[in-house]
Amino acid sequence: MDVLEYQAKEWFREMGIPVLPSQRIDRPGDIKRLKIPYPVVLKSQVRVGGRGRAGGVRFVTNTIDAIAAAQTIFHLSILGELPEVLLAEAKYDADQEFYLAVVLDGAAHRPLLLGSPQGGIDVESAPELLQQVVVDQEFSPFYARRLTIKMGLQGPLIQTVSGIIEKMYQLFVQKDLDLVEINPLGVSSTGELMALDGKVTVNDRAIARHPDVAAMAEKIVQREKGRKYSLELGTWDEVEPSGNIAVLGNGAGLVMATMDLLTDAGSQPASCLNIGHGRSWNSTTPSFSDRLQQGLEFLSEQKNIQVVLVNILGTVPTPTELAPVIVSFVQRRERMGTGKSRNQTYSPRVIVRFAGADFDSAKEQLAAVQVPLVESLDQAIAQASRLAKSSGRRR
Repeated sequence: MDVLEYQAKEWFREMGIPVLPSQRIDRPGDIKRLKIPYPVVLKSQVRVGGRGRAGGVRFVTNTIDAIAAAQTIFHLSILGELPEVLLAEAKYDADQEFYLAVVLDGAAHRPLLLGSPQGGIDVESAPELLQQVVVDQEFSPFYARRLTIKMGLQGPLIQTVSGIIEKMYQLFVQKDLDLVEINPLGVSSTGELMALDGKVTVNDRAIARHPDVAAMAEKIVQREKGRKYSLELGTWDEVEPSGNIAVLGNGAGLVMATMDLLTDAGSQPASCLNIGHGRSWNSTTPSFSDRLQQGLEFLSEQKNIQVVLVNILGTVPTPTELAPVIVSFVQRRERMGTGKSRNQTYSPRVIVRFAGADFDSAKEQLAAVQVPLVESLDQAIAQASRLAKSSGRRR
């Protein structure tokens, strides 16, 4: 279960992780009683990512502009989710931004520390910078310090960032979490650290042990009854019914960025599906390969889709692990079409963009079923746009 940013930051504050002065906003009129001096940032409180690119984060300098911005954000759907509350927060000027996380490694069944010297919305574009340290014995400050050194930090930052990681780990254990993430951790010109955004995922099987979390979970259950598509598979959002390109990716920010680039290229994205990241946090969650396969099947059944653009970043799983899933999907759709007319069965063209290791091997596997594999997102956008324009609908 994912908690909202303002809830995560309340936990950060309790653990001694530095956060900015903030205030919960339940309705636009609450802005008139704002206790934080301007300028402030208003942030949509939704559980999906990509809110910055979608317009769910606004900087304002006065009350009139803040009320107008709050009204806009409250009515802004981000990947199918409308916010019930906003977070008003003091503006912060960061000289540097880092990425930090503690996750439960589903394969090793051990906590994993993650860190990157490049944080913010650009973290997904540089997976090669992401460092990791497995906590294979009882936790000690050694693990946190080791991660900061692997990140390339120097001087006082080693000690101060290590301290943040230690507190994140304490929260991870105390609340039975699957994930605690700070992205970004801002560093000011004076070396001050600040958790500018945070994400926390509670282990579903541990919710009953924490009354405060159980109360949050009950509210989420009521909200999620109206979601468009199965949360076990991912988050689906129909953007433009007349569009003809679907985007499938592993991260809301990545999906939103891909949609924006398609629009900039003059294409019409129809829908998007975020199947989440590679690791399965518990045994009841479908594997990434299963989510990819089901996602492809789901999107291929949408009548208007001519092209599915698969955009996957990260190192878990690797391209060589995912390529067979796509090959199997294409071959299965081809068998389904054998002996049937084009109006009875139709498979959209698939374009794949992987960024990670083992690229050449995966490219060879996909070439056997005529699926292009590229590393450059710009190249993937260009190919998808070209195919969508040249493909006639043959249902």
